Amino acid sequence: MQNELNIVGIQADLSWENPTENRAFFEKQINSLSENTDLVVLPEMFTTGFTMNPEKVAEKMDGETIAWMQKMASEKQAAITGSLVIQDDNKYFNRLVFVHPSGNIETYDKRHSFTLAGEDKVYNSGDKILIVSYKGWRICPLICYDLRFPVWARNTENYDLLIFMANWPVTRIKAWDTLLKARAIENMSYAIGINRTGKDANNYEYSGNSLVIDYLGEELSTLPKNEIGILKATLVKSDQKKIREKLGFLNDRDAFEIKII
Repeated sequence: MQNELNIVGIQADLSWENPTENRAFFEKQINSLSENTDLVVLPEMFTTGFTMNPEKVAEKMDGETIAWMQKMASEKQAAITGSLVIQDDNKYFNRLVFVHPSGNIETYDKRHSFTLAGEDKVYNSGDKILIVSYKGWRICPLICYDLRFPVWARNTENYDLLIFMANWPVTRIKAWDTLLKARAIENMSYAIGINRTGKDANNYEYSGNSLVIDYLGEELSTLPKNEIGILKATLVKSDQKKIREKLGFLNDRDAFEIKII
């Protein structure tokens, strides 16, 4: 087990439906990272922005972006995760891909489709939580709108780190800040939220507000609004374990079953 986990989030103004340009941007940022980086988190739909035109940009699991993620993870010896538009079995998914330094891949399909934007009309929803085991840490990666659904994110799996990647607009950014802290506090988990900046082709504005929070809701690292850049933090598992044992809040959680409707 690795007691300290050095995590990085990259906040970016995504180029609309342009995977080549977005990959080039993120590659430059990733190449600038120090050798002690363990995990790199990219925004939701990091190759395209939050598009409802999957037929124009969808890739396969053996496509260019997945190969690029494997290449970058191998070269930096760091895990890389982000979501992108994937076509699988003639269906489209907003799919989170977690690539280990070894090249091994784990995936999570966004459970909660953002109906306000019509995401449910063009993308298929997932029905399974993913818990990634990485360097002795248990990680639960989720996508954007999932943040509003605490039951789905509830720490019944004894995870240590929550990841949220998003295209969360500035008009509702207060909810982003508040809910991220709530998810961290109620689950006694570290949390990192990586959001995009800029304006997309639908004229929606994004301010970023990416941040890392500890298990008590304290901010460990933030980026200024609208800044394109890199967010860094070191998570310490022994500190989290000590507080969990002292307070014992997770011992009192409710038992429940989730029904997919």
